[in-house]
Amino acid sequence: MLIMLKSQRKKANANFLAGYQDLFRCPLCSSKMKLVNLKSLICTNNHCYDLAKQGYVNMLSHALKTKYNRQMFASRRIICRNGLFGPMINKIRGLITAGAPPRGEQLKILDAGCGEGSHLAMILGKVTHNSETGLLGVGLDISKEAIIMASKEYKDIIWCVGDLAGAPFAGDYFDFILNILAPANYAEFKRMIAPHGRVIKVIPGRDYLKELRNILYGQTAKQHYSNEDTLELFKSNFALLEVERVRYNVTLDQTWLEPLIQMTPLTWGTTQERLLKARKEELSDVTIDLTILAGKKHH
Repeated sequence: MLIMLKSQRKKANANFLAGYQDLFRCPLCSSKMKLVNLKSLICTNNHCYDLAKQGYVNMLSHALKTKYNRQMFASRRIICRNGLFGPMINKIRGLITAGAPPRGEQLKILDAGCGEGSHLAMILGKVTHNSETGLLGVGLDISKEAIIMASKEYKDIIWCVGDLAGAPFAGDYFDFILNILAPANYAEFKRMIAPHGRVIKVIPGRDYLKELRNILYGQTAKQHYSNEDTLELFKSNFALLEVERVRYNVTLDQTWLEPLIQMTPLTWGTTQERLLKARKEELSDVTIDLTILAGKKHH
């Protein structure tokens, strides 16, 4: 029965994918791709990428090492589902709704560095609620574990394992590219975004998780953070349309503390001693401080 369900799901995903063959380009040679026998994406030079049984496509030619692991993504999902990023999701929904092309055209949205998919799925859910046009959501991440989690949980979204340095998607394709608390590749964003399209990037603000940062990096050079360099880099690549700071405090349920610690790269550079202190601290609340940037291509 389970095998039957998996094969049915794979077929459903393949049929869904078949409607969007023009989305893909070969990451090795940049040529167009076709879905063959509802099983494999094959380019004109015969480079071949098979659909996984969960329905995603792995378009990496070789595995790449990443510090982001399954535990980190599972923790991030818990934090997302408990609404810690709700105001950010609503703000992005508003930017998409305001910047969407005329009704009647399908809206194509890429989440570059989508992780386990919660942000994209929530945003699509909100935008669908306020839109009469069709929606296509595409999630790209370098982590296979993250994409497996995303594809198991969220249907009717195209999930893809791939390297943002050579993204497996066609040029001028997306109306919106989202880049939420993730590394960017502006050359690829410029290539993939439609002429009228918008890039929406979310970066940490000065006070983002400052309560945790103070424990992990108090009295060190990393205690204070500035996003000025990231902001300037974005402005040098795109014509800035919006800069919005979203800052609020969240009262922490104690069951959220461990996922909060697990989900953030802040823990990567600290000592075990400070990590232990953070776990024992029983933080009562935490600050979410984000800067949301929206830009378009320079014309």
